[in-house]
Amino acid sequence: MKIAIAGKGGVGKTTLAGLLARSYAAQGKPVLAIDADPDANLASAIGIPAERYALLQPFSRMKALATERTGAGAGYGSLFILNPKVDDLPDAYCVQHAGVRLLLMGTVEHGGTGCVCPEHTLLRRLMSHLLLEREDVVIMDMEAGIEHLGRSTAEAVDVLIVVVEPGQRSIQTARQIGALAADIGIDNVVYVGSKIAKPSDKAFLASALNTAQLLGYLSLNDTIRDADLSGSAPYDLGGAFMAELAVIEQRLAALNQGA
Repeated sequence: MKIAIAGKGGVGKTTLAGLLARSYAAQGKPVLAIDADPDANLASAIGIPAERYALLQPFSRMKALATERTGAGAGYGSLFILNPKVDDLPDAYCVQHAGVRLLLMGTVEHGGTGCVCPEHTLLRRLMSHLLLEREDVVIMDMEAGIEHLGRSTAEAVDVLIVVVEPGQRSIQTARQIGALAADIGIDNVVYVGSKIAKPSDKAFLASALNTAQLLGYLSLNDTIRDADLSGSAPYDLGGAFMAELAVIEQRLAALNQGA
């Protein structure tokens, strides 16, 4: 299963990504977690110690690797390989913890929307490989703009989960993400309500979104908040939210079977 998770900053999408990654790994499934958010913090949600995460470099900054794999600067002027070899990179450049392999994508900074540079080419080819050619459970913690996905890879995403908290700004962002997803051909867009404090929060989300697309909820929880403050993995601490996670997983499995 290939799962992309997006949402407005601070709504809890990284918490959900970390919980799903750890849960699937605990079930014995091969899991690749991809941190594709420029504000990268999926490592702590998975439980990777800071000293190990510090060794991980984003692919977007691996200029030497991108140059080597694309052949840029090797006497061909501005020409380089647009389909470089990447199948060995996930295992060579990941950090492993509790059965989860984490990759850090990063973002290529450029001045225009039509950037075709070695780093950008490597990033897009790697994303295509992860989504189209791997059998792993792939869980991507995306930025709100889902910029790492394109029309060529969107069809491989089984489901896009948009995490949304009770509030108009979060709802607006969720709708924008849904529109972007439709534009690039992602059919399965669902929502997870986060930071639910009272029944009226669920009622608010149900009134603002298509209830058939509401996958489940994660309640406002002191354990999750404390885990975030300490850099611990919520999955390791456990709590009532684990039952809510189980419901989300069950509905994801049903979606996958019905695809």
